[in-house]
Amino acid sequence: MRNSKTLLAFALLLHLIGCNNGSPAKTEETPEVSTPVTVTAVENRAISETISFNAVSQYQRKNTVKSTINGYIERSFVNQGDFVQAGKPLYSIKTKEGEALSKYAAKDSSFTFTGKQTIVAPTSGVVIEATKQTNDYVSDGEQLCVIAAQSSFVFLLNVPFEQNKYATPGRNCSILLPDSTILNGTISGKLSTVDPVSQTQSYIVKPITSAILPENLSVLVQISKSSKENTQVIDKSCVLSDETMENFWVMKLINDTTAVKVVIKTGIAAGHKIEIVYPAFTERDRLINSGNYGLADTAFVNIIQP
Repeated sequence: MRNSKTLLAFALLLHLIGCNNGSPAKTEETPEVSTPVTVTAVENRAISETISFNAVSQYQRKNTVKSTINGYIERSFVNQGDFVQAGKPLYSIKTKEGEALSKYAAKDSSFTFTGKQTIVAPTSGVVIEATKQTNDYVSDGEQLCVIAAQSSFVFLLNVPFEQNKYATPGRNCSILLPDSTILNGTISGKLSTVDPVSQTQSYIVKPITSAILPENLSVLVQISKSSKENTQVIDKSCVLSDETMENFWVMKLINDTTAVKVVIKTGIAAGHKIEIVYPAFTERDRLINSGNYGLADTAFVNIIQP
């Protein structure tokens, strides 16, 4: 009797196992994961890579205005910092003799001797020194003021000697002032000496401006290193690379939800833009410019902006 019950239980167990093996196993569906991204398109435009050097402003020609007689400055027409035009009166000087004989000139109209001399500006420029003022006594040949000729205003560009191939005379450049103003300029020449410590050579940059700028102003001069017209340009954020920075690629959309890896060759880099040498893209090709880091060679994406 006990053996019959054991056999019956064993048979029931085998039946249950057989029923379970015959039922298909239920599997959970894995949801499709997509990465939110933004996209952009290739531009066909010019791009230029620049190299920057420090420069300091300077007046190359300074005119010392001197007295031509002995006497007292009767009147001064200028102050330090004034801009004067060539021929403008600067000082009126009266001699001792003129002062002594002035009372006779008031009584006799035929007495024409005044003993006065008017000193005028020899050139247009800025008065950078005004050493004499009204009522000062001056001797013949004594300095009255110094005028920096506006036409001689330049920037002295300091270029490391190994990079002087970029600073050839006649080359155009951009001058970035401390207040973010940008001036155009031209390299007009170079000095024949090299600084013994920094090993930099000075080049003369002539700014194209009518503005009156101070001397010893530190600026940044940008010179074009290389440039191309009508080439493929994209945002730098589109470009990915390996650890060695030797292989580059972008993620290109082949439809609204799938992006694939496309190997590229880069060219000129300028600011936040970079040139793509190859392959050629069309204006309708969409390249990922954010959310692309870490994506697989083929990835599901979700565009959050067109």
